[in-house]
Amino acid sequence: MADAPEKKQLVRAVAASAVGTTIEWYDFFLYGVAAATVFPQKFFPQSDPFIGTLLSFSTFFVGFVARPMGAALFGHFGDRVGRKSLLIITMMMMGVATVGIGLIPSYETIGIWGAVLLTIGRVFQGLSVGGEWSGSVLMAGEWASPKRRGFTTSFAQFGAPAGMVLANGALAIMTLTTSETDFIEWGWRVPFLASIVLVFVGMYIRVGVLETPVFTNLKERGELAKTPLLDVVRGNWREILLTMFLRTGQQVQFYIFTTYIITYATQQLGMARATILNFVMLQALLSLPMTLTMGHLSDKFGRRRIIGIGCVIMVVYPFIYFNLLDSGSIGLIFLAVFIALPLHDMQYGPQAAFIAESFPGSLRYSGSSLGYQLASITAGGPAPIIAVLLYRQFETSTAIAVYMAICSLISLVCVILLKDRTGTLDHK
Repeated sequence: MADAPEKKQLVRAVAASAVGTTIEWYDFFLYGVAAATVFPQKFFPQSDPFIGTLLSFSTFFVGFVARPMGAALFGHFGDRVGRKSLLIITMMMMGVATVGIGLIPSYETIGIWGAVLLTIGRVFQGLSVGGEWSGSVLMAGEWASPKRRGFTTSFAQFGAPAGMVLANGALAIMTLTTSETDFIEWGWRVPFLASIVLVFVGMYIRVGVLETPVFTNLKERGELAKTPLLDVVRGNWREILLTMFLRTGQQVQFYIFTTYIITYATQQLGMARATILNFVMLQALLSLPMTLTMGHLSDKFGRRRIIGIGCVIMVVYPFIYFNLLDSGSIGLIFLAVFIALPLHDMQYGPQAAFIAESFPGSLRYSGSSLGYQLASITAGGPAPIIAVLLYRQFETSTAIAVYMAICSLISLVCVILLKDRTGTLDHK
């Protein structure tokens, strides 16, 4: 390809990666915010507040269990059929699941079946996100120069805070424009139903992107793996495990900073839901440029160095975080929330390139998907539940901070053990 057409495709691929993951995460995070604020009342009204919150976060966790399944399924076909086709399928699946959740009748109408349908919808959300992430990362990274791979793949990571801004923003708007009764009754459904519009936008952008050069070359040379899922488990099990545990200190912090904090702020600190939603949205806004900046810095200074520094910071910050929250000062609470996610981005921004570069091109979709999404079961999914239980058991936020610090130490060990391939050519 000539330079100009190739650059045009790179821009399209990066845009498709960022917009696509933003839409996927908007849908996924809508559920997380609703699980902390609405679902205990709508689908588990017979339970006391603690049990209702726990049950709601349990359905939230189901989506994380489904993510590795989606990674295995879509990863296999992503290495066999191509990156682009799978990305279109995952987006359609997410759109249908999210709109479906918005249409589920509450407990008063169909009883426990509402929670059952909620769980089914969450499973399909998890399957979709499980296949989405790696495809988006590879779509951007495999079109880019190795020297810019950290920056280009950080646009796929950019989708998480961007999706959170949209999700929290949509729910905040509905909170401000409806009464408390109307919000609980029907207002929360509007952002779920509006997802269909975003899906059409994302589909339009993705259809215009060509398949990545790496996959195209592998196909032309007849080097596509016949059984990529089995091959990567047999040959790259070490990298899968290390990337899974690498994400521990990042995922636990992320879901406590963005999901559990809503429950903690409203139930323990007595804050209004609208206030904490605004705080979380503002931290996500700051996270947008930080994610891209950390991806860029990883190209310059190496993935291991940037992520390692981020891990060390997250060993200490959870204690500062909860001390600021527990001060009761609205200014200090805002400060704690506002800087939490951007500090976490030292790990998150370069993570896409660091994980993708750990696997050969013919097995990259399967390997990176599995490594990335298995952490959903061990770290991200259980994090809000564990935080709820720790506070219930010890009646102090310090217990949660200790849990977060231990998870960051685990990630630090994995950063040291994984090979850093920053700036290197695609390895076979």
